[in-house]
Amino acid sequence: MSVLVQSPLFMNSPRSEAEDLGGGIYRTLLGYDDKILMAKVWFDEGAVGAVHAHHHSQVSYVISGKFEVEVDGRKEVLGAGGCFFIPSMKMHGAVCLEPGVLLDVFSPAREDFLGVEGASS
Repeated sequence: MSVLVQSPLFMNSPRSEAEDLGGGIYRTLLGYDDKILMAKVWFDEGAVGAVHAHHHSQVSYVISGKFEVEVDGRKEVLGAGGCFFIPSMKMHGAVCLEPGVLLDVFSPAREDFLGVEGASS
């Protein structure tokens, strides 16, 4: 499904304007079109990104904090500068051990994040 939308060319991403996802997680969408989407995600200590899977490939970069990340049954603790790749349909999740920020990139774009009708997670 084509998203048929595009983000503004330039934007800021202060936490104060981020969407509150609940459970100590906040997200701002950065650049996107139908092929790719980048999101900045803030986590409070103890926040949990529940284990799940989706058809999108994902790369996440740890800007700050410390996270226990699980990908396809393997766990690793990552801090600032760490990165992890999630292939399509692999189970994954994260627990925030120290307050931090992740930069998530998805391909294709996460239709569900953009509110596209008929989108699946």
